[in-house]
This record gives sequence, C-alpha cells and structure tokens, in this order.
Amino acid sequence: MPRQESIGDKVDWFTILIYMVLTLFGWLIIYSASSGGDEVSIFDANINSGRQFRWMIASAVMAFSIILIEGRFFVTLSYVFYVLILLFVLSVFVIGTEVKGQSNWIRFGGFQMQPSELAKFGASLGLAKYLSGLGVDIRKWSDKWKAFAVIGTPMLIVAAQGDAGSAMVFLAFSLVLFRDGLESYFLIVGTIVAVLAVLALVVNKYYLIASLLAVSLFVIYFSWKNKRVVVTALVLWVVAAGFVLSVDYGFSKLKRHQQDRINVLLGKEVEKDRDWNIKQSIIAIGSGGLIGKGYLNGTQTKLKFVPEQSTDFIFSSVGEEFGFLGSIVLIALFVALFFRLLYLAERQRSKYSRIYGYCVVSVLFFHFLINIGMAIGVAPVVGIPLPFISYGGSSLLAFTLLLFVFLRLDTQRYETMR
Repeated sequence: MPRQESIGDKVDWFTILIYMVLTLFGWLIIYSASSGGDEVSIFDANINSGRQFRWMIASAVMAFSIILIEGRFFVTLSYVFYVLILLFVLSVFVIGTEVKGQSNWIRFGGFQMQPSELAKFGASLGLAKYLSGLGVDIRKWSDKWKAFAVIGTPMLIVAAQGDAGSAMVFLAFSLVLFRDGLESYFLIVGTIVAVLAVLALVVNKYYLIASLLAVSLFVIYFSWKNKRVVVTALVLWVVAAGFVLSVDYGFSKLKRHQQDRINVLLGKEVEKDRDWNIKQSIIAIGSGGLIGKGYLNGTQTKLKFVPEQSTDFIFSSVGEEFGFLGSIVLIALFVALFFRLLYLAERQRSKYSRIYGYCVVSVLFFHFLINIGMAIGVAPVVGIPLPFISYGGSSLLAFTLLLFVFLRLDTQRYETMR
C-alpha cells in the first residue's frame, strides 16, 4: 500500500532553504551594522540584531502555522483579509504614532508595527481573488478598473500617510496584470509617461513643450488630409503639455528632502550633505573591493558613516565586508528565489494560486531592485527594505506571510481553488 504524502513531502523545501539562508545572513549583517564594532552579544535586545532575532522567531512560528492551515482558508477569506487589512492601515490616521519622522506606525506595548507592510499582502490576496473570478477578463475595461481599484485603494491610503516608498511598491502589481493579459500599449504609454516626467525635471519645460509641438506639427504636415490623425496629434500634444506642466508643479509641492533625493538621482547639484546617504553608501561598497574587508571589519560600517545602514542601506554593509563577490552571491540567491517562485507559479492548476504567486514575485522583486538601486545610487531613496535582509519586524513578518501563504497554496497545486 503506497504511503500517503504528508504536507512535509509536498512543501517546496528549496524555497524555504533560500528563505532561511537570506534571513540568517540578514541577521548577521544587521549585527555588524548595529553593533558598531562593540563587543556585544548578537542576541542583545538593546541593538537591532537582538530585536530582529525576536521577530525571526515570531516569523518562524507564523510560517510553520501557515503551512498547517488549509490553503482554501486564505482563498475563501481573501476579501475579508483585504478589508480587515485596509481598516488596519486606516487606523494609523487615528492611533498612529511617529517613528523617525513618519507617523505611519502603531505601537502594541513594547512592539511597534508598520501596517503599510501588511497592505501588500492584502492587495495580493484581493487581486488574486478578483482576477480568478468566473468571467473576469482583464482586457475588458470594466474589469480593468476594478483590478486597478483593488491595487489603487491601499496604495492611495499608504501615500496619504506620507510613506511614498511603500506606496510605490504597489506599482509592482502591474507586472501581474500584464501576465494575466493586460494589453501591451499600457506598457508603452507608461514608458512614455516616465520618460516625459524625467525630461520635465531635467530640461526647461517650455523647451520641452515646444519640442513636443514640433513633433506634432511634423506628423500633421505629412498627414494633413487625414483628419483623425491631425486631431489625435493635437490632442496628444495638449495632454503631453499639460502633463509636463503638472510634473513641474507637483515637484514643487514635494518636501525638500524628497526634491533633493530626486535631484541627486538625476545628477543635479544639491546643497552640501543633502546627498550624504548615497555618497557614503557608494564609498562603503566601493571600499570593499573584490572580496571585501571581512565580516565585522568594515570601517564605514563600524563608524556608522552610512545613515540607516541596518535598514535602507544594508546592502552597503554587504558590499564593504564581503566585496563584489559576496554581493554577487547575495544577488544570485535572490535571483534563484525569483526564478523558483516563477516556476512554482506557472505549475499551479489554480488560477488564483498562479496570480497570487506572481504577486509575491512582483513585490519581492520590486523591493530587491529599488533597495539595491538606492545603495548604488541608481534609484531614488524612498526607504524600502531589502527582503529578509534589512532590519525590521514589520517587513520580515509581512514578507514571511506573503511567501509562506504561497508555499501552502503550492502544496495543493493540483487542486482548482477559487
């Protein structure tokens, strides 16, 4: 009589192994970045590594519990979780507390949490539930707007709380929509909008508008007999000109530090020390050379030259202490995780599980791309953590929850769940 498979036989241990390696490595790097070279225990609750260890234990317990829960539980209650998490994020406006200048935290006794981290999990559940519904087709405009609303609602709430970085992460869900059939012209339009936004901040806005007018007149000159083309060219120029002016206006309304971050990214001159974070991060990574200075031997890390080094700029510690080769190994681990998750998503029989899997990959990949981009100066400093590596209980719990719910769904990959 064949032995019946247990949950342990079905779970993807390769993904769990990568998760454990990344989390443990992150813990060691957090200790290096937070101890400052002092001889203190890695378990000391007075430094970030000690606090992170408690969150690691909590995350491990939660991961184990999720694996034991029936996958249909999450599918059935997706909308319930989505609404409850939205209410939790909204509660910040009432009971939120300020941490490091941001009022988007909630305290529970000695613990504090950032609800915006959970919003990504809620959006993943909500989007998977909606797109997997009977008769839903992302190519229909009515279904598009509903999908956009599922993503946009938590995004706008988080943005209203002043957490621009977390709000940006919701853009990652566009990758899920494209995988589910969203037309490619949205990607083309999005690219054009992004290019225009950058140009509006780099060159004189009136020169840019005049250049766009010249392009429109060029099109009209060769198509003047076709009224539809003429009207379309003129309308697009008016829309583009209005967008260019709105970018300039919107930029002027940003806070000073936000303007400086964008200007630094665009290569513009800023006041002294306004680009301190990025410069010190790049110096730390560059000083690591090929093989690094060795664990706990990073001078930039020990002397705390890089602000927020155990959170936003933790990759600079990796670069300094483990060098180019160590950084490549870490990046390779993340790439292996992404490809494994894509493989798992594609083998799902359930549309819900496949879409949710792509949500997990998209969120993790966006964090990975922007965080490392921040550290090397090719992405704006928006304050989002490197998954499983950066210090932060809220982010570790949220990423663990996001990942292990998918791993639980994968154990039931031959079932059709909706």
